[in-house]
Amino acid sequence: MSLYNRRSLLALPLALAACGFSPVYGTGGTGSQLRGQVLVQEPSTQAGYLLTRHLETRLGRSASGQRYALDLSITTEEDGLAVNTSGDITRFNLVGRVEYALRDTSAGTIVTSGKVENFTAYSATGTTVASLAAERNAVERLMVILGDQITARLFAADLPT
Repeated sequence: MSLYNRRSLLALPLALAACGFSPVYGTGGTGSQLRGQVLVQEPSTQAGYLLTRHLETRLGRSASGQRYALDLSITTEEDGLAVNTSGDITRFNLVGRVEYALRDTSAGTIVTSGKVENFTAYSATGTTVASLAAERNAVERLMVILGDQITARLFAADLPT
């Protein structure tokens, strides 16, 4: 490693501190403010349950007296991607969209809101049981992806102190 690279590496923490960077889980960070303080909306579908479960894993389960409530609106759409010569669809694309709003429960105001979208795919070339298992797995993977996107946006939000 050259001397220039070592100096740059040592100067990196100073540069990050100068730009206003603060760790998400550091003192006063957004992650610390949200940890255990967000009540995720009660799910009404399997996809909603999977998303809620992942968000509670990332944000912590809310205790009594939570400060925030997270409202979710989930939509999924399935499209056929590959068709064989018999006309059977052998691969599906699963697109998911979630509109979310983080509310401050004491003030009743929306702190941040937005929409995330992503997709997964699965194969339907095996038996019926294998195809159903692949579909369930695709839904679970999609909800993890969407949950991570929502969490990242919540961590980047400017929360009131």
